[in-house]
Parts: sequence; structure tokens; C-alpha cells
Amino acid sequence: MVTLEEAVTARLKTHGTVFEVLVDPEGALSYRQGDEVDVEKILAAEDIFENASRGDRSSEEDLTRAFETTDVVAIAAKIITKGEIQLTAEQRKRIIENKRKQVVSLIAMNAINPQTGTPHPPIRIERAMEEARVNIDPTKSVEEMVNVTMKAIRPIIPIRFEEVDVAVKIPSAYAPKAYGEISTFAKLKREQWQNDGSWIGVVRLPAGLQNEFYSLVNRLSKGDAETKLLKR
Repeated sequence: MVTLEEAVTARLKTHGTVFEVLVDPEGALSYRQGDEVDVEKILAAEDIFENASRGDRSSEEDLTRAFETTDVVAIAAKIITKGEIQLTAEQRKRIIENKRKQVVSLIAMNAINPQTGTPHPPIRIERAMEEARVNIDPTKSVEEMVNVTMKAIRPIIPIRFEEVDVAVKIPSAYAPKAYGEISTFAKLKREQWQNDGSWIGVVRLPAGLQNEFYSLVNRLSKGDAETKLLKR
């Protein structure tokens, strides 16, 4: 349960009455965006208020009339989902900045420049977002903001989401260890162990992770592996 000092108010007006709960701001936003969150754990107090700042609790009659229940957790879930979450300026700034970083990271990981077939560096994505004046909405999920951002920056930089297939051959001296790390990093499409103990595979991964994948393969094989980008 979050402390009262860290909590913010979530407010919903319905049936002519205001209902409020005290919640952890980031937990409440995550729940609102569809993440699996235990509502009971993000409440600072297991009460429904008509005015939280004064500590005035809602009557059971008002709760039943508006929500057809007096169950605090069930009502809190509806208030968080449908109401307004009142963030402080500092909280809003922190949440927006964290979400912006996640959006940039996801786009850099999954997108490429279709003209060159290479990933866009995060700094290029950030600059395009600035030029497009992308505003990060703290109440929307990262996935929603990725979609909004991609639509906004396409007129500025050539970009699209894409997966690539890469063929890999690992010499026998490194194959057993390399196999495990490669299969964890990327999706194995085909694989074959050769008579000499070497390993050949075809993996699929987000286009933006190509450079990271090649670095991984080189590290695991001390530069002796062979890789080839396959056309799909």
C-alpha cells in the first residue's frame, strides 16, 4: 500500500456526486492503461471519499446508488479507469520523461530506415519527435504513444517497423555456448548442427537490433562466425 505522502487523488463525478480515492500515481496510470496491477496495493487508504483532502468519506447510500456496490476495491478500480488522476507537476514531468525514453527505445529497437535497411539511432528518433512536436500523454500506454509517434515522424524521416532474418554459422569451438545465447536473443527459424560440431541457424529479430545481434555473435565467436542478412 502506498503512503499518504506519495499518493495523489483520483476523482470521478457520477450520479451528481464526486467520489475520490488516494492512489499511487504510477500504479494508477499503469492500471488505467491495462497493465496487470493489484488495485488494493496502489491505494493509500481503503476508503472512498467525497472529499479526500478533508477526509470526508462517501456514504454507503451514495456508493450503492452510483456503483451498485460498497466494495472499496471494485469502486476504486472504476474511479481510476474512468476518472481523473491528479498528478503533481513533478510527477507528471517524471512520468512523461520515462515514457518518452521507453517510446524512443521501442522504436529504435523495432524500426529501420527502409531506404538503407539500417536502424535509426535513438538520437535521430528524438530529434524527429521534437521536430514533429510529439507530446507524450502520461495517461496513454507506451504502445499507444509509439503508434502516435510513428505517425507523426514518418513525414520527417523514412521509417517503418520490420523484422529481419539473419543466417549464422558458428564454429564448433564456440557453438554450444553461442547457441544458448543466440536462441535467447532472437527467434530461431531454422537450425542444424553440422558433422564437424559447428552450428548453422536462421534467426528472426527486430530490424533495429541488427547491430546489437552482430556484436553478440562476434563476441561469442571471437570474430570467427559468419553472418548473412537474408531477403524476405
